[in-house]
Amino acid sequence: MLYCSAEANSDYQVKTIEKMLIDLGYECTMYPFADSNDLAAITTTAAKESDVIYVPTDNTVASNTGIIDGICRPAKIPVVTGEEGICAGCGVATLSIDYYDLGFATGEMAYKILTGESDISQMPVEYAPNFSKKYNKEICDELGIEIPEGYEAIE
Repeated sequence: MLYCSAEANSDYQVKTIEKMLIDLGYECTMYPFADSNDLAAITTTAAKESDVIYVPTDNTVASNTGIIDGICRPAKIPVVTGEEGICAGCGVATLSIDYYDLGFATGEMAYKILTGESDISQMPVEYAPNFSKKYNKEICDELGIEIPEGYEAIE
């Protein structure tokens, strides 16, 4: 798992995914990097030591997908991503959040708070209701990866 250790959201995601993957019998290694200056070196190490790389919804990764793609694709290491934008830049597949739905759900929560309908300290955590199964056709074709049914190519 490749992620920016300076982003709390990324740290949370990889720890959550790690538990799930270990329960499924996979071996996981963390490859944290501090900032974009470390990204190429850490990605190179991860690509040499891994069969597949997972990157979460990480802002630093999102801004630097070209670096990851330039290292992982020539090394024939597939990258699974946490969202569609990152997948379009360097990934093979994603179970992507829908930012529109997430924003809409956030707006509904804000409305409840602003109108006094809900107390923020009492509100349950809510999640975006929809996920999209997407894949990057170009990278999958180049790496010879066959995508399961139900996935849609990223346009």
